[in-house]
Amino acid sequence: MPVTTRVYVGTYTKESKGIYLYHLNPATGELTYESAVEGIQNPSFLDIHPNGQSLYSVSEVGGDPGGAIAAFSIDPSNGHLAPLNQVSSCGKGPCHLSIDATGSYVLAANYSSGSVAMIPIKDDGSLGEPADSAQHEGSSADPSRQKGPHAHSITVAPDNRFAYAADLGLDQILVYELDYAAGKLVPQLPVTVQPAAGPRHFAFHPNGAYGYLINELDNTFVAYSRDAATGTLTELQVISTLPEGFSDTSYCADVHVSADGRFLYGSNRGHDSIAIYAINGDTGKVSPVGYESTQGKFPRNFGIDPSGSCMLVANQNTDDIVSYHINKDSGTLKPTGHVTKVGAPVCVKMVAV
Repeated sequence: MPVTTRVYVGTYTKESKGIYLYHLNPATGELTYESAVEGIQNPSFLDIHPNGQSLYSVSEVGGDPGGAIAAFSIDPSNGHLAPLNQVSSCGKGPCHLSIDATGSYVLAANYSSGSVAMIPIKDDGSLGEPADSAQHEGSSADPSRQKGPHAHSITVAPDNRFAYAADLGLDQILVYELDYAAGKLVPQLPVTVQPAAGPRHFAFHPNGAYGYLINELDNTFVAYSRDAATGTLTELQVISTLPEGFSDTSYCADVHVSADGRFLYGSNRGHDSIAIYAINGDTGKVSPVGYESTQGKFPRNFGIDPSGSCMLVANQNTDDIVSYHINKDSGTLKPTGHVTKVGAPVCVKMVAV
């Protein structure tokens, strides 16, 4: 049988049904619609359990009583989702989540309330009541966007010991050691980013020695080296995600490192491009390779398929997903010609089958 990849798409439900399932042909970049799950409000960000048997989604809702995290089982025969349960995200506006490598906990970031939470996963894939949460405190330089904390993501390191929460409102990466036995987020020394940067998403190099932050407000990547013993990040480089001479308004969104660790990718909303940078494996620093148009507006998140040969970009404001072939030697992108209409797509997660 030909290789296919299941693609789960998180959306904003004012313009869509909910979570969509497509099949991707990595050889062509074509997406084929399979099904959709309704009944969850704004499932904007998703993650898949390491065992491939369940999927988790935020319900990005502000106001009272706040947001939620939802669990779904995955039918192994066709990838269809079935609801398991929902629990509180311990905050308002949850916009990101990640699952630790053992599949024991979901970690969630609440943008509106500026907090993070640690939620246990039961043996059947459903969620237990939150085990711990942490409220961020403070503000930063931008009076319109940084009056208070805004936790925008929480990412588990490859060694599974520490989690890194990028807080747009504080210009900090808050570091937590994960106490699995007690279900606790143990605070470590935070990492301070340049004023008015607006930390958004964080991605690790496969070797775990380097990490890459993308900043929404000042459109930069920050490269870090990482001490595995302590979890400490040391800044190596700050570099623009935009081409020289571009001066219009733009905001960064998502960041990914290729599976071979050779390339760094980031999405620019406004410039409407994927920034492509080469990673120096000896130093961890990056250098520009090029910028590829997303052929749509406001590219939110994007994903690289498990084979490393195809990228899918979610253009939120033009309601489409555009696919690209990835040149594994140069890191450059080439449109496949396939564009799939989806209402307000935000997040794409892929699993090979």
